[in-house]
Amino acid sequence: MRITAVTCVKNEGPFLLEWVAYNRLLGVTDFLIYSNDCSDGTDRLLDALAPHGVVHLPNPARGRNYQMEALRHAAKQDIVRQADWLWIADVDEFLNIHAGNHTIPALIEACGDPQAISVTFQYFANGGVDRFEDRPVIEQFTRSHNPDLWCAETAIEVKTLVRSDFPVHYLGAHRPFFRKGLDPEGIPRWTDGSGREVPQKFLVAANPRRMRKFPAAGARQHATLNHYALRSLDSYLIKTDRGDVNRKDRVFDDLYWRERNDPAWEDRSIQRHLPALQGVLEDMKRGEIGARHDDCVRLHRARRDALMADPAYARMHADLRALPTLPPGEPELMRELGLAP
Repeated sequence: MRITAVTCVKNEGPFLLEWVAYNRLLGVTDFLIYSNDCSDGTDRLLDALAPHGVVHLPNPARGRNYQMEALRHAAKQDIVRQADWLWIADVDEFLNIHAGNHTIPALIEACGDPQAISVTFQYFANGGVDRFEDRPVIEQFTRSHNPDLWCAETAIEVKTLVRSDFPVHYLGAHRPFFRKGLDPEGIPRWTDGSGREVPQKFLVAANPRRMRKFPAAGARQHATLNHYALRSLDSYLIKTDRGDVNRKDRVFDDLYWRERNDPAWEDRSIQRHLPALQGVLEDMKRGEIGARHDDCVRLHRARRDALMADPAYARMHADLRALPTLPPGEPELMRELGLAP
């Protein structure tokens, strides 16, 4: 089975090897990775990863919607057109498969071999980790929100595995879209991470508020999508400086931090892959790839130091560190109920 992963990156060098190695353990055979104006050596590391199935291209975007322009370009590439399955995800997103031997083929089998599988996000908190460390993200961050409830939302966003015979009109970052007016027999079979049919409104994109998400309860039997959007406080500071790799003018602020820094739930299930991941990383870091990775780590730390020398960023670092680890609205509700937050 040929599985191609597609992503866009900017200054993600310290985290690239883990993401590529992890996805190869899941069964991904090929990677199409677009880079945007990197200054931390990400582009040089991507070039060195060619022997590991990585095709690196500069992002072709001419407008402000970097990811959608890259996806339109990707749909025409042989590495995508020749794949049996397509996986579009960011470098801070890790499929955590519970079915069978914990691989993508096992997930597909558990879901009954549909034409698409939408897997629900689970946002992992910072967990009080201040300093960037060059070791696996899936080892360092183990706490998340209640998987069925994010802030006040019971419907949570998804990312989607797409089979080659899906009747694609165009690819979205979270899900594919098919043409309106498709004959009933042409409607694709589409499941959630438990192998259940996705809700009708999500399937046909009838409601703008439900195009990228649906209720999370019961949707994770076979897989969830661990989203490490914060990582360490050091790395989050660099993320705010870098900006969104996928679209212009999105701000990573304290609200973004608070929404994703809920440590109510402990989940270490993804760490089943750690021994194999460590072995693959050791092999990959030999020679040029290891040297390029070390350059990215060095430049990441140097950027952190430069930002911390700026009073505005130093203040942001201190302010984020002092924020309560409760989602927005919850401290206010607790005070209203006479409970100490």
